[in-house]
Amino acid sequence: MSLASLTRNSYQSGISPAQWLQLCKLWVDNETSGQGSLNVGPAISDALIALCSTYDANSILLGYLRHALGNGLVSTSDFVATFLRAVRSSQLQNGSTLDVLCRTALDAHYASGMPPLGSLLPSASSQTSILAIVNDALAFLRHAYSLPPSGFHTLSTTASELVTLILPCVPDILQMSTTQAMICFGDANDLLHSIRLSPEVRQVLETFVFSLSLLIGDDAKVAREAQIIHTQLALGKSDMLGSNLEADSISCSLLLQSIIASRASDYGAGSGLEAVALLTGLLRWTSLAPNVFYTQMLLASFTCVAQSSPKGIHDGSFFMWRAFVLGRLPRLLHSFEKELERHGTVEADWRAAIHTAVSAVLQRSDLLSRCDHVQAQARTRESSEETASPGSFIRDFTQQLYAVGLIDQAFAVNADPTLANDSGTRLQAEAFEHNCTLESYLESRLTMELSEEDTRTLLHRIHLEPGSHHFFAQVVRKRFTSHSKSGDLEILSHLTKMLSAHDFALDILSLHLKITDLVFEALELLHEYDCETIGDPQTAVSHLGDVVLFTQMVLAKFQISAPSLRRGGKVLRTEILRSSRVYHPEVIPPDVKTVFPGWFKAIFDSSSEGIDDTILRSTKPKTLLQMSPTLFSQACIARQEGRIENDDLHNGISYFLGSLLNWTLVGVVHAMLFEVQQRGLTAPVQVQLEVLQSLLLATTCPHVILRLCSRNILTLLSGKRYSTQIAISSFHYDIGAIRSVAFRTLSVAKEGEDAAFLVTFLTVTTLALGNSQAPEDSASAPPDAFLDFPRREIRDAFALARQHKAPRIDVGRCLTITTPTKFLLLLWTELCAAASLGEMETCRRIMTFVLVVPRAGVPPLLPLFMYNLLPQLIAAVDQQGGDTSVNTELLATIIAGALSGALHLERALQTICNEHATLLGQASAVLARKLAADLRTRKTTSSTSTTILERLGTSSPFAANFPVFMT
Repeated sequence: MSLASLTRNSYQSGISPAQWLQLCKLWVDNETSGQGSLNVGPAISDALIALCSTYDANSILLGYLRHALGNGLVSTSDFVATFLRAVRSSQLQNGSTLDVLCRTALDAHYASGMPPLGSLLPSASSQTSILAIVNDALAFLRHAYSLPPSGFHTLSTTASELVTLILPCVPDILQMSTTQAMICFGDANDLLHSIRLSPEVRQVLETFVFSLSLLIGDDAKVAREAQIIHTQLALGKSDMLGSNLEADSISCSLLLQSIIASRASDYGAGSGLEAVALLTGLLRWTSLAPNVFYTQMLLASFTCVAQSSPKGIHDGSFFMWRAFVLGRLPRLLHSFEKELERHGTVEADWRAAIHTAVSAVLQRSDLLSRCDHVQAQARTRESSEETASPGSFIRDFTQQLYAVGLIDQAFAVNADPTLANDSGTRLQAEAFEHNCTLESYLESRLTMELSEEDTRTLLHRIHLEPGSHHFFAQVVRKRFTSHSKSGDLEILSHLTKMLSAHDFALDILSLHLKITDLVFEALELLHEYDCETIGDPQTAVSHLGDVVLFTQMVLAKFQISAPSLRRGGKVLRTEILRSSRVYHPEVIPPDVKTVFPGWFKAIFDSSSEGIDDTILRSTKPKTLLQMSPTLFSQACIARQEGRIENDDLHNGISYFLGSLLNWTLVGVVHAMLFEVQQRGLTAPVQVQLEVLQSLLLATTCPHVILRLCSRNILTLLSGKRYSTQIAISSFHYDIGAIRSVAFRTLSVAKEGEDAAFLVTFLTVTTLALGNSQAPEDSASAPPDAFLDFPRREIRDAFALARQHKAPRIDVGRCLTITTPTKFLLLLWTELCAAASLGEMETCRRIMTFVLVVPRAGVPPLLPLFMYNLLPQLIAAVDQQGGDTSVNTELLATIIAGALSGALHLERALQTICNEHATLLGQASAVLARKLAADLRTRKTTSSTSTTILERLGTSSPFAANFPVFMT
């Protein structure tokens, strides 16, 4: 047993710190007698830090650490070195955990009474070892300041204190090599100029930088300053379109994050050619060489994986990024290469480029270790034995690149020799044993005859093997299309119920195919299906209902808000799936009016014999879906007027809790909620509340219905206006139980960003609806925190970019909180702050991404910026006092980047997708022509306009694309 195993087992068994310490000493005594000297300090430090990364630094783990430090089993210097390495490798990320571990090390140092060199740093270490620790400490300081401020920790203060103690310990700076000095000088100088440090640490850093500058000498400093000036010129004055710096993957990261978040939209990961067009537009806009482009794309992808959460299946989860990077990205890049070859690019150029890119990624051991760490954390959360399968993330990725033909076998084996004898995944091996392709094998297994348990097991195996995701999606696509066209509802019902029960299966589909194609085919089936000639209409309607519920869930899950879907010349409206309209008798549609009396009598009349085959054959399913909210509204009125009894009402409700009609309940529940909201508790709504309680608390209410309606339920039934239990007349309504069901359905816990976002969203919505009290569940999430989300999203993006991580901005989510104009003004404010720190290139890339990348459900932002916002910003800069050169340069850079990005995206969509529509609201050439005319008109009154016009006209690449700016 190792020290790591001993420590982990002790912690999980609840052994006290004192007992654990004795066990460790016994282990050391036993091992020392047989093996001599052992490296105990680093081993225990590694073990404790690994546990803290999983369980956070609780009192027991801190007790272990304090006992080990206090008894000399672990030296403070060993722990500090291990701790700083763990921070730099991103093994530790939680701010509170970092703070308490660092503070524990500092307390041990102060208690020892020794100087920092000998306590925090080992006195006998070489200069190289100490410099490595110093570099790690500077990286820790940067990371501490990059985290958002919190009332739960003082990490920036603690990190500053540690750096203040360590820096003066660097021995004999004059003996350092120029290369070492330049690295330290660059890190320390960057901290001084990019972060507002405390006076104490700033003074120590300035002294350190000054000492290094004496060592570096004038020649080296001049060379470095010339390089910085050259880079700044490349970012601004010489080339308005930016540089080809290989270390910048911001644009790649932003684009990858976007196509994951909008994976089910027209320009998401599942869209195929449209996603390829986005990659092509990015390539043309950045003007990167093939090897650099692929390198940045792969590094950005792996960085996103390293930053992902090990749990859940949301956009930022490891599952999603693993499924995309291993299962989808290689195929997207393969399609990307084929499109480029179709337009004249030589295949060998890209084959060499992907080889170079993979080799570059293999050199990033720090990044690969972070990916493997997240993967290991994710696997520990799985219960299946198959999750223990060996292999690193880069190995799996190389295997998938080879599988789709992006790299050849010789290169794959050279990158990872274990691939020489690799037989593929377990599913691939099984398919090979059955002498068929993986797609055929999955098609033969995913049948109605397969038991529910076996189906769950097979889907779980597919979930774990991203290489199978493409083939699984193809099986689903073919089966859905063929059976929707043939009208074979039994198989289609089985398929949709299977997908509805496994969220991850839907997410896999969204990465590999256009989800809206499935929605269109389901809509087409609903519109055209007729029970008139069906032998068993009750079973047929039930099966069709499963398809409708599936389609409603897909629309909600992927936030598909388009009012209509088009295929060729055929347009189908999606509102029929969302409608909760209650028709007044005088405006009821003719097809509903014909069958409405018969249905009302069959459901709510005690003298009727119920729903027979005749009435089902006479009614189209789409008419029944359209009519159901009106049926319930009229039943509520009839109950209030005494025309039907309470038993009749509940008899009618029972029909809708069975498979025959439960697929119509989304519109019914929303209609009842709307009537309660409109009438309030001052009017008689007891019948509507009774209907809601009977439907939502019934054990037979489909989970899909609760999932689709829970947000509206929580939005309405919040605050003291609707107390936990309401008594009206002789009825008793448990509103608290309804809300509990809704919260359980959405799996809302008071932790995690998404939960907080939902709760605060409900708070704001509740207040907007006029409720005097916010939901009790939102006590920890004030409304202003929700409204400040766009600002935090923008600032987090800049913070991640500064740390060389993958930034993201969820523009669609920001625009659910604020208007497009206010969002762009807020973004401009943050851009100005970043530009003043010299981050002009980051500003250009972020703003271009926001203005140019198309998003479903979001209005085009580029014309809004150019026509409405830009004149205001130019006027504001004109009125500024002092030096306005930075803001003027920022405006010129944004204009050049956005128009160039739009132009290249338009060209890519035209050539690859044959898309000639003005996707961004207006063609880039039209926007440029109007802007040039406006700037020339204002030249005499606006110095900012004059400068911008000059800058754009003197940028050769930009002027070549937009000759209207040539002077």
